[in-house]
Amino acid sequence: MGDYQKVVVKKYPKVLSKKSSEAKYWRRFKSPILIKEYASVSSIYFSPVAPFDFAVTASARVQIYSSKTHQPKKTISRFKDIAYSACFRPDGKLIVAGDGTGLVQLFDVNSRAILRTFREHTMPVHVAQFSSNKTNILSASDDRTVRLWDIPSEKSINVFEEHEDYVRTGQVSQDNPNLILTGSYDQTVKLWDTRQNGCAMTMRHGAPVESVLMYPGGGAVVSAGGPTLKVWDLLSGGRCMHEVSNHQKTITSMCFDGSASRLITGSLDQHVKVYNVQDYKVVHSVKYPAPVLSVALSPNDTHLVAGMANGLLSIRQRQVKSSESVTKKKQQEYIRDGTYKYFMRGQTGAEQDDFAVEYKRQNRLSKYDQLLKKFQYGNALDEVLRTSTKSTVVVVALLQELIHRDGLKRAITGRDDVSLEPLVRFLVKNVHNPRYTKLIVDVADVVIDVYTLVFGQSPLIDDLMKQLSTKVKQEISFQKDLTQTIAALDMLFTRSGVSSNAAALAPAPAPTTTPTRVSS
Repeated sequence: MGDYQKVVVKKYPKVLSKKSSEAKYWRRFKSPILIKEYASVSSIYFSPVAPFDFAVTASARVQIYSSKTHQPKKTISRFKDIAYSACFRPDGKLIVAGDGTGLVQLFDVNSRAILRTFREHTMPVHVAQFSSNKTNILSASDDRTVRLWDIPSEKSINVFEEHEDYVRTGQVSQDNPNLILTGSYDQTVKLWDTRQNGCAMTMRHGAPVESVLMYPGGGAVVSAGGPTLKVWDLLSGGRCMHEVSNHQKTITSMCFDGSASRLITGSLDQHVKVYNVQDYKVVHSVKYPAPVLSVALSPNDTHLVAGMANGLLSIRQRQVKSSESVTKKKQQEYIRDGTYKYFMRGQTGAEQDDFAVEYKRQNRLSKYDQLLKKFQYGNALDEVLRTSTKSTVVVVALLQELIHRDGLKRAITGRDDVSLEPLVRFLVKNVHNPRYTKLIVDVADVVIDVYTLVFGQSPLIDDLMKQLSTKVKQEISFQKDLTQTIAALDMLFTRSGVSSNAAALAPAPAPTTTPTRVSS
């Protein structure tokens, strides 16, 4: 192709379609079940093992809900104050929770018996989680300390005290139990290393941090504080990679979906939003009747549960097709390390779900680019006009290219009414579109200049030119009406501002006194 540069087709912004596959997927979480708790729902946590029951903390109790019946299976009410952050052990047999007195308690899920009690915190504990090694527990408190407990001895083996305000969120890395991530109201996110018993990295969020999450692999973390999400790259020393602010009020809770490809956030603005972690654009949003304090998605991506400040618990379930379950099971078995399929992968050639690397990519020019390369401007214009019903932006791009090459007049000249008709119809159809108006007007001027002397000889072209003139007049009238409306609104706003300022500057009226009659 030599040094020829293809016509650049400009991409115009598109309105997000409500019928996208992403929207259809999240709309399948429907028929919400609303359950009234006794107090605000402060946390929701799913069991990592099937059938994926979930623990809900509200008031001074923890309730374990069944994911099948959506009813409480167990109720743990062994707390003297508000319960926080009930979390399952990875095997689903034990549960740990903190409370408002500073206690951290370990329970057996079946018997609800207290197995261990950890007592060194002096203020409410909002974070209580199991470490990935199953023998330690992480806790963080309003007393500004972060502790790692040894379960058998009930003693803290690591104490981190560098936070300067309440510590309301934390997580142990699933890949390395020596790394702990916490967020505090001192507006910092800290990464702790138990091997050096200190802080390895500090990231400043810029607002009180309500929630933190660590991506699988431990290379990046995301923090939520105020209405803003920030994504930090740990491998580059805590550099902020993304900053997103799509909520109107404070983000209170975050979670990943089963594949960690979507991020779900809940906020005080009564919305739960779903982000694509590749570009952090919102792909779906759900409105709730009250501020959202906690949100969780089941590991199998079938249940979306949100807890609200007024005590409402919303449970949305997505019906899974049998074919989807079979496909997901096959994928899990295929990628599982150490299995026979993993060892034999690739022996029988490409399979259905394999990604095939393209061997050779042929970069061919489109038909109109080939004609442009040969300087056949008229033929190139005819080619794109034949496909204008499919892609208007391609015609616009070619017209811009012809103007840039000073070849528009050459492409239009010498046509009869049959070959001129598609171009004039295109001008009539798009002259009112604000994206293309300026270009359409320029092209129309050239057409009129070239064919002024022959107008009146073709009824078809004359009728199209009358339509073009009518549309232009209608647009001018509309713009005049719009200008008058804007001027009237500006006048009203100006008068309103003057009246309010005059009222603010006016002196207060003198107090009126009623004369009293003095009797002699």
